[in-house]
Amino acid sequence: MARRPLPRILSKDSAQIARAQLARSRDLARTAADSATDVLHPLITVTRGLRRLASAGRRRWADTPQDKRGPLLFLVASVILVVALAPYGPLLAVITVMGAAAWQGRDRTPPAPEGPDESQSERLQALYEALVPYFSRTEDPAPLYAHGGEWEKALTAHEFDDAGRVGHLVIRYPAYFPDGESAARARIEQLLTAKAGRGREYRFAWDEEANQLTVTVLPPLPADIPAQHFVTAPGETVLGFTDPGEVQRTLPLSYGEEQIDVPPVVWRTGIRSTEPHLLAMGHPGSGTSTLLRSIALQALQCGDVLVVDGGGTGEYACLTGRDGVLAVECALTGALASLEWAAQETERRLIAINLARQAGDPPPADARRPLWIVLDRPSVFAHLAAGDGRTDPQTLLQVPLRHGRAANVTVVMAEQIDSAELLTDAVRQHTRARVVLGPVAPRQVEAVLGAPPHTTPLGHVPPGRGYARLGSGPVHRLQVPRTPDPYDDATSDSDREAVLALLPPRATAVRAEPAEEPQQAEEDQQAEAPRPTELAEPAQAARPPELAEPADLTKPTVDAAALTAEAAG
Repeated sequence: MARRPLPRILSKDSAQIARAQLARSRDLARTAADSATDVLHPLITVTRGLRRLASAGRRRWADTPQDKRGPLLFLVASVILVVALAPYGPLLAVITVMGAAAWQGRDRTPPAPEGPDESQSERLQALYEALVPYFSRTEDPAPLYAHGGEWEKALTAHEFDDAGRVGHLVIRYPAYFPDGESAARARIEQLLTAKAGRGREYRFAWDEEANQLTVTVLPPLPADIPAQHFVTAPGETVLGFTDPGEVQRTLPLSYGEEQIDVPPVVWRTGIRSTEPHLLAMGHPGSGTSTLLRSIALQALQCGDVLVVDGGGTGEYACLTGRDGVLAVECALTGALASLEWAAQETERRLIAINLARQAGDPPPADARRPLWIVLDRPSVFAHLAAGDGRTDPQTLLQVPLRHGRAANVTVVMAEQIDSAELLTDAVRQHTRARVVLGPVAPRQVEAVLGAPPHTTPLGHVPPGRGYARLGSGPVHRLQVPRTPDPYDDATSDSDREAVLALLPPRATAVRAEPAEEPQQAEEDQQAEAPRPTELAEPAQAARPPELAEPADLTKPTVDAAALTAEAAG
């Protein structure tokens, strides 16, 4: 009997299609309402005017004394009679009333003032004067920037926020300004950050062809998005969220009681990944452990995770004993053993995949399952290993780092910026996906990511806030989803429940039986052990008849006396 398919309303794809259709219906309804408003605008204006005229008439009647209401009614009735008897009187009366209603119903909202007000003009003039030493030369015959000059020619576009500070600015600069030099750009960006208002992030877009600089104030990224299941494809990991104009996709997320679409920073791993390993850098409290915990929770959905915690603070204790978690090591001995096993496992996978390809078969399932190696602060183990004369655990990562992409092995590492010099060359060369978190100077961001940030870093940022760069791609602003340690007392109940909901169930543990007494155990072993005769009898019974009793090769098979008598006769 054929199985009937489930209703489409119960599938995930149908739910996404329904949400898309609902959003499309809302857009169509909003467009239709705007079009109807434009078409019916005269009627709306006349109706509003008639309502205002009626309200004015009622107020006039209420303000009229009782002794004067009779003459007023007689006067109104006389006017109506004259209008009714006059040629084209009713038509002229209707036209007059409609005109008065249209005049009374007009939009009386005061128009927005054109151009900046006095305080805004003073702020723009101050910006202009501050840029004069950088954008002017004495040999320029017609300088665009001069002391006491007009800022309207140089600052072509400007916007202000509700607080009266600059929100958007387009600046023209002369062609001889060295806009291709990073040092010259940095001086202008630092000056504009100080003059336009500190404590905000600015994006500087240099148009070298048009000699224009566009300054935009960026809104802060949402820092309270909790950890949750992300709608991603296999091999995709969400590092965090960025600005809407930086990426070409969005993810539906639960934000409190609402559903919002947020642009993510997606890191792709696997065989076809160009950046198979990741390195996160930051200061203490910047959120690197939160990033590693978020990555581990996403990796456990379809892979195995090996955690090596060099910090020793128990940040990953919630993963101990979970399905898919191979080990959570916090000691040097366990870290060395686990990383040595990871190197051997990488080699085993490479051999298995190679043999399968030579035979024309698909790779085995145990070689296709992703293996994640998560290391937090490996430099601590480097110090301990150097003191004990042991091997640095980072040297055991050479095989997973070099051949991890072909073996479906991914290495994720977090280290503090102060200990960056302790990272080995293999780690530096093969971790092309980089993340920098916390309040970091622009030169430090450039040293880690290999490219300067396109915004001005802030001095105070929430945990998990920083920059990310995948390989040779652009630098993105990043906000890591809130994934705290659920066993920490400072974690709120909502965050704790969100993280615990993402953890896989605990693995089934084998219960150890109590040890028996030595004498009793020996007696039981002797009672259960088979006796020698019991073992011999079945062996003789199973042996063929001619081999049951082997002959003695030293004894003669014929009697010697008989042979002598026969020879004499």
